[in-house]
Amino acid sequence: MQVSTNRFYETSGSLMQKLSQQADTLNTQIASTKKFAAPSDDVVAYQRLTTIKQADADATSYGANITLAQSLLDQSDTTLGSVESQLQRASELAVSANNGTLNDGDRQAIATELQGILTSVVALANTRDARGQALFGAATGNGGVVQAADGSMTFDGSGSPASIPVADGVSIQPTEGAARVFGGIPAAGGGTTDVFATLQGMVAALQNNDTAAISSASGDVTAALSQIGAMRGSLGARSANLDLQRNQATDAASARETTRSAIEDTDVTTAITQLQKTMTVLQATQASFTKLSSLSLFDYLK
Repeated sequence: MQVSTNRFYETSGSLMQKLSQQADTLNTQIASTKKFAAPSDDVVAYQRLTTIKQADADATSYGANITLAQSLLDQSDTTLGSVESQLQRASELAVSANNGTLNDGDRQAIATELQGILTSVVALANTRDARGQALFGAATGNGGVVQAADGSMTFDGSGSPASIPVADGVSIQPTEGAARVFGGIPAAGGGTTDVFATLQGMVAALQNNDTAAISSASGDVTAALSQIGAMRGSLGARSANLDLQRNQATDAASARETTRSAIEDTDVTTAITQLQKTMTVLQATQASFTKLSSLSLFDYLK
């Protein structure tokens, strides 16, 4: 079969051009460590990378939320730990105050210390977080508790604090409103009371030398301690959930990175091997073309 000169040149030129382009592409992939430089190089791969990048962006936002939620949980737990310490001291003072050997002066001294405990607990209830917001603030209101001119306490606002999204479909409430933390405590005489009313009642009982009221208030302090302890347990469970979400996010990020690398990153070793093969074929093709294109009728006549 005869091959025309034009066809020979076209075929050889096309092959060498294709090999040259392949070599250029491999060189670019090796230098950039990326398999493609523009979306048009691989539309499907680019779309998959876009999805991965969006997931990474979402994960970054969730990661920041997890850090914030953990910070608030830690601060809430630490603050309630301080409240527990204050209430434990109040319980000890209540036991001491029921000692029949104490005189009025002794009970007044205990009342003064209890007043200081009350002041401390109010301050703790109104703790601000790193954002400047009330740590135990309700959905409405600007603080934890409000103290009236007569010394009585009311809870500022109502409703649970906002939850923080930490994963798709998962939110964590990093703290509780003051009413739930410090209020709703079963009272010894029936009904419910709150920490502040309990401490105020104990101070008044000591000032009035009312041992029966002191004993009742002591029981309420014990109930308050139990409630604070249960609240800390709830916060601890949420913290454990955050750890789980963080670990799952880390695993998911690792899986996405593996997928991204497989789609986008150049396997440099394989690419270099392929480049060497391509260059060998290209050089052989160029040599063959040069030799064949130089042949003439005189070569055949020799």
